[in-house]
Amino acid sequence: MNYKKIAFVTHPQETHWVGDGFKVHNFIPGIPGLEMKDMDPFILLDYNAKMEVTPSDTPRGVGVHPHRGFETVTIAYNGKVQHHDSAGNGGIIGTGDVQWMTAASGVLHKEYYEKEWSRQGGTFQMVQLWTNLPKADKMSAPGYQAIPNETMGRYILPGNSGFVEVIAGKYNDVEGPAHTHSPISLMNARLNLGGKATFSFPENYNTALLVVQGSILANEIDVPENNFVKFENKGEVFTVEATEPDTVVLIMSGKPLHEPIVAYGPFVMNTKQEIMQAFDDLNHGKFGYLED
Repeated sequence: MNYKKIAFVTHPQETHWVGDGFKVHNFIPGIPGLEMKDMDPFILLDYNAKMEVTPSDTPRGVGVHPHRGFETVTIAYNGKVQHHDSAGNGGIIGTGDVQWMTAASGVLHKEYYEKEWSRQGGTFQMVQLWTNLPKADKMSAPGYQAIPNETMGRYILPGNSGFVEVIAGKYNDVEGPAHTHSPISLMNARLNLGGKATFSFPENYNTALLVVQGSILANEIDVPENNFVKFENKGEVFTVEATEPDTVVLIMSGKPLHEPIVAYGPFVMNTKQEIMQAFDDLNHGKFGYLED
C-alpha cells in the first residue's frame, strides 16, 4: 500500500473565548503548518473540547455577526446549539448532529446554547470548521444544511471495530448527505477498543484528523485525546486503531482550491478589493437584518 505519512502531531494550544459560550482551541490557521494555504480548502478549525456548562436561564453564545465567502460547519459531540441567520434559516443541533451554513455572498448569523439545554447545563463539546468556497461560488446565494445524525451515512466496520459516520464525501460505498462546492470528505470514526479503520484519499488532498475522544494509533503512532494530526501530501492510505474504548476521531480531507486567499475577520475572499467591498456591502445593509 502507498501509505500516507504523518507530517506532525500537535497538542491543543491555549484556549480563547468566542463570544461567551465557546471556549476553543484553534488548530487551523493558528498553528505553524496548519495555515490556510497549508490546509486549503479548510481555513479554520476551532475545537471546543469537553467542558461543563453550569445551568443558566440566559443562554451563552455568539451574538449577531457577518460572514462572506466560505462555509461554517458545526459538528456537535455534546450539548445543543441554536442557530439563526439573516437568510431566514435556523435550527437546533444536538449531540451527533451537524449544521452546514453556506455564507457565500453574505449572511448575518448568531449561535447560542439551546434554551432548554442551557437551563439544564451539562457537558459541551463541538468543532467549528470553515471550508473555503471556490471563487465562482463566493458570491452565490447563501444556503443552509441541517444534517441530523440519523441522516448520515454509516459504514459498519468488520470485526466489531465500530463504524464510520459519513458527513460529506464517501467511505467505501457509503456516501454522506452534505452537499459540498469542492471535493471534501468529512467523517467520524467511532471505534471500539482495538477497532481499526483504513482511509484512502488522493495524495494531493490536504488531510488531517482530530482525536475527539479516546486515543489512537495513527499509522502506528500514538495520538492522545484532543490532539491533531496533519498528513503529508504523499501517499494515499492510513489506518486508525483505537487504544481506548468509545474512541471518536474526526477525519477530514479536501482537494485544494489553489486560489488566492485574502482573509480579514469574518470575510474570506480572493482579493483585498473584495474584502473592502464586503465591508461596504455590510455597512449598506446588503447582508440583511437579524435581531440579536
